[in-house]
Amino acid sequence: MGKTPDQGKSICVLGIDAAWTARQPSGVALAKNTATGWSCLAIAPSYAAFIDQASGQSWDPEQKATGSRPDPTALLQASQQLAATEVSCVSVDMPLATTPITSRRAADTAISSRFGPKGCAVHSPSAKRPGAIADQLRADFAALGYPLHTNGNEQAAPALIECYPHVALLALLKRDYRVPYKVSRSGQYWKAEKLTRTERIERLQGQFQAIRTGLEAHISGIPDFIPAPSEVTTLASLKPVENMLNGLICAWIGIEHLSDRTFGLGDDTATIWIPKEVKTREAV
Repeated sequence: MGKTPDQGKSICVLGIDAAWTARQPSGVALAKNTATGWSCLAIAPSYAAFIDQASGQSWDPEQKATGSRPDPTALLQASQQLAATEVSCVSVDMPLATTPITSRRAADTAISSRFGPKGCAVHSPSAKRPGAIADQLRADFAALGYPLHTNGNEQAAPALIECYPHVALLALLKRDYRVPYKVSRSGQYWKAEKLTRTERIERLQGQFQAIRTGLEAHISGIPDFIPAPSEVTTLASLKPVENMLNGLICAWIGIEHLSDRTFGLGDDTATIWIPKEVKTREAV
């Protein structure tokens, strides 16, 4: 990625699993590089819940996560308060570009062409979804000193990058096919087996735990936010857990980017950053 932050300075990464609409909540995670390695400082199922943590309010699993538009200023202020240092990289799972997003981008085509056979194609963005939300998020972070990193204009930290958790998980968990952990897709993953709701919940939680274990090899201090199977009564109640895991995956990709362990697919207007370890998996 070019020049990395001063190694004598504390480094902090903000991961955001950004919803494509303001109605849906977004998972957020904050990690900091300490004397003993990277550590999770905060994790939340929504922007509001993350910002509340900076003022000492812990997330209540019984409280429904609410959607809202992202407020980069508030997110960075909350991060700095929690980490006592500035964020070096903001890693976001949402289409971002230096020009208005109106249709499928070269980055989307490149990801789908390369990883579609592994079940990791991407949805096509449009002027409506994520549209203005993505354009405004990119512009706001740029105004705050976090320019979007692309293949054509890599710059020193601080940085804003676009990531894609599905492909990153291939490397993190050493899998050859898309990890089946999306709550909304659980009815399709094991359709042939005709699983009951309880069995689908157990399958999802197994994947959640595998992802958490994979992340713990890189980030310590991850709180125990995955409920026990006996505590889960609906599939919908697992969605905040999925969002928080995605926020952590985004943070891990940001860590890899700061360490020059990512490569970009796309062009000079939009690039999706992938852990270099994926290349090793492809060669296997």
